[in-house]
Amino acid sequence: MIAAKEALVLLLAGGVGSRLNILVQNRAKPAVPFGGIYRIIDFSMSNVVNSGLKKVGVLTQYKPLSLMSHLGAGEAWDLTGRTRGVKILPPRTGSKDSDWYKGTADAIRRNIDFIESNPTDEVVILSGDHIYHMDFDAMIEYHRSKKADVTVAMMVVPKSQIHQFGAGITDNRNRIVEWEEKPKVPRTNLASMGIYVFDRRYLLDSLARDKKDVDFGMHILPHAIANDNTFAYPFYGYWRDVGTIQAYWEANMDIIRKESGISPEKWRIRTNFEAEGRAADRPPVRFGAEAQVQTSLISSGCAIHGTVINSVLSPGVVVEKGAVVRNSILFSDCIVRKKAIVDLAIFDKNVETGEGAQIGVGDDHDTPNRQHPKHLYTGITLVGKGVGMPAGVKVGRNCVVDSYCRREAFSHKKIATGASLSKDGAIS
Repeated sequence: MIAAKEALVLLLAGGVGSRLNILVQNRAKPAVPFGGIYRIIDFSMSNVVNSGLKKVGVLTQYKPLSLMSHLGAGEAWDLTGRTRGVKILPPRTGSKDSDWYKGTADAIRRNIDFIESNPTDEVVILSGDHIYHMDFDAMIEYHRSKKADVTVAMMVVPKSQIHQFGAGITDNRNRIVEWEEKPKVPRTNLASMGIYVFDRRYLLDSLARDKKDVDFGMHILPHAIANDNTFAYPFYGYWRDVGTIQAYWEANMDIIRKESGISPEKWRIRTNFEAEGRAADRPPVRFGAEAQVQTSLISSGCAIHGTVINSVLSPGVVVEKGAVVRNSILFSDCIVRKKAIVDLAIFDKNVETGEGAQIGVGDDHDTPNRQHPKHLYTGITLVGKGVGMPAGVKVGRNCVVDSYCRREAFSHKKIATGASLSKDGAIS
């Protein structure tokens, strides 16, 4: 039997992640910055290397360039060398939507040659867009102890959230006996984490059985549960699917909340500092004489002369004198000019607010964004990459400011709650 640490890892990183709105306008969901210095995919990649696994195939698709640049050849995760490595596996077809992966199982099926060229006893299949800490080596040993064909990592979630996940009903041995994919009326609170260990031969046979089986949750797992040995691997740690703006904001805030359960440093999460706008070369944080910082994460290269409360700032953010940043997430190299206020907002990279601008105005958190009511409905305002806002502009709650909006696009000087501003200055 091959050692557990020689299991092959396939990391699914091609999702559009459309519910993250303008944060995925120019990048794949796993490449979205997180927690100041990281990207979402860093958590899965670090879990892989911290579990002692050595070979990873990363399946990309949607806007992969920034993700590929971030991953490089795997140096940041010590995954280079004769016996280890990261292999980027882009779609090998045309540019039409119909040529893209049709589902998670279809994506793996189209890369069977990678599995066949890396013979192992087990194949570990992961998603690249979750925030968590997990020992895959222990899961593989559990899989072997059960003599399982498939093992699914599962955890208890509130029943009100189970409709977002695949749900499993288990017996007293943790064998999965029934499966419901995103049930509207749940009969269990045990949710799939999208992490699987497959017996390699069983996986290849399953993928060859019927080309119409394009998704693990919808097709492969129900068949396996009905006919073969499928077990749940119980997980009790921190895990978040950050596929919505609200969940993404909450997970970032968890980093600065005591007892939240998330600890990237303790978890030994690695990132590619060289690919993050030369983050490795940033100077230390500078605090001015009037700076006030409470319960916040401030990254290297930041210059704080105003007030920062309950916020996460990526490298190079500048907060000028008299400015206030509250309950917000600012990506790299944003500038908040004098006396500006940023409240409950997420800024992509290189956003600049003019002097005295107010982002997140008003007490109405409940009026959703008109264009994207299912994306923004809790008061969070999104500002896209490279936006330059003029002095004195006011932007309400649940607003979207499109990437690369320049000052001339803000002719109205006020963007009401629930509205969106496009690059040409149109408000909808």
